[in-house]
Amino acid sequence: MHFPRSCGLLLHPTSLPGGYGIGDLGAGARAFIEFLVASDQQYWQVLPLGPTGFGNSPYMCYSAMAGNPLLISLDELVAAGWLAATDLAGLTYENGDRVDYDAVIRQKLPLLKLASQRFQAQATAADWQALADFRQLAHYWLETYALFMALKDHHDGQPWYEWPAPLRDRDPAALAKMQVQLKDRIFEYEFQQFIFYQQWHALKDAANAQGIEIIGDIPIYVAHDSADVWAFPQFFELNPDTGAAALMAGVPPDYFSATGQLWGNPIYNWSALAADGYSWWIERFRTLLSYVDIIRVDHFRGFQSYWQVPEREETAINGAWQEGPGAAFFEALQAALGRLPILAEDLGDITPDVIALRDQFQFPGMKILQFAFGGGADNPFLPFNQERNCVVYTGTHDNDTTVGWYESLGDWERQRFIDYLGYTPNDPHWALIRLALGTVANQAIIPVQDLLGLGTHARMNFPGTSEGNWSWRVTADQLTLELAAHFKHLVHLFGRQAPPRPEPTADSTANET
Repeated sequence: MHFPRSCGLLLHPTSLPGGYGIGDLGAGARAFIEFLVASDQQYWQVLPLGPTGFGNSPYMCYSAMAGNPLLISLDELVAAGWLAATDLAGLTYENGDRVDYDAVIRQKLPLLKLASQRFQAQATAADWQALADFRQLAHYWLETYALFMALKDHHDGQPWYEWPAPLRDRDPAALAKMQVQLKDRIFEYEFQQFIFYQQWHALKDAANAQGIEIIGDIPIYVAHDSADVWAFPQFFELNPDTGAAALMAGVPPDYFSATGQLWGNPIYNWSALAADGYSWWIERFRTLLSYVDIIRVDHFRGFQSYWQVPEREETAINGAWQEGPGAAFFEALQAALGRLPILAEDLGDITPDVIALRDQFQFPGMKILQFAFGGGADNPFLPFNQERNCVVYTGTHDNDTTVGWYESLGDWERQRFIDYLGYTPNDPHWALIRLALGTVANQAIIPVQDLLGLGTHARMNFPGTSEGNWSWRVTADQLTLELAAHFKHLVHLFGRQAPPRPEPTADSTANET
């Protein structure tokens, strides 16, 4: 679908200011919405919102449908009565420009447990009804996820495919026994998701009431060690005897890597998914569309064709291309959910059939300006080669910041950039932001790190590494009114301003309490 000429900012909630050592869904998020409004934005783009595991990557979650409990606002739990202010008195944390995940997990999860216990002891009939309503809404995934996480705790964090065979293989009698034994822990995980749902929707309602839409992110693959693969093994290419990934996801060798990239996620059994009417995927999209307004589909090319690597391979070299589900998949989604508000991440080795699939459904593709200056005039990322139905970025979460990118350019590519601009920039981040805003692309998304002119230290992710990622945070003093005013001026200069914003209503005001 085509979107209006518009603009937005990319900032994952963990990177918000405030909170207790990590960005959350409380006051810092509300302040960021006000910054978006002050700078006349229309979109807030976030990364996947799921519960993260080792490495804290939002692209490797324990569930494709659950929310990350680390994003829950403790202050809002106090306001709701499930924690007391004194419960937070002993917390030690730093609200600097980095998340210390170990410290956050160590201090926050016991407080979420305390809040769940207080709910059980003090909840009113209306509170219990609200929980029952949420359980019904999330019936497809909630019970399975809560049991999965409780079983992981019971087995000291071991992946599900290393559990005893009756639990690994979901023997009904074994599961029923553990549901009784772990009922308190199961409730804690259900309560976390209930609170995440309440807090996120209050935040989304506040954003929508001021004309801000949320762009979410759906990774094409899910983590092997996830509730989804454990609960639906028939939809994944697994070794039936061990639960190991019989076929793994990745990308083939290319200019950047002689061995390709081996991601390790299990490949989908697309024939089994098709025979089931793609029900799991439909529920996944349905769930995410209840949290966000627009979905960025990661690794879109994998729906046309994908690279699969056999079990036990250590690199992606010995893989092979396989045909994906193609148009039939998106037709099934549309039949179930209606017209899809999708942005297609069409980066990498993109062939004509991938472009044809994208254009068949009029999904906007992505243009990254940091990729624009490494070739000739036919480079598709150059501003004059972009089409209207696309979304342009200075860079993404996988790129260096624009300042870091500029500082690392070789002489030839830097000169190409300077020649294109017609001058040598003192502030390369503003030069690239102006280029993005000035393109014909319907949508422009700017990472907050680029808006602030930060260097490589603020980079969100270094692909191919497992440590030191996903931890950058903006501090409260960086998002100033002066910065908002300057950005707003550029947004208006290039015709990307928001339409007149709706007047606050009694309902939207109530949602902010």
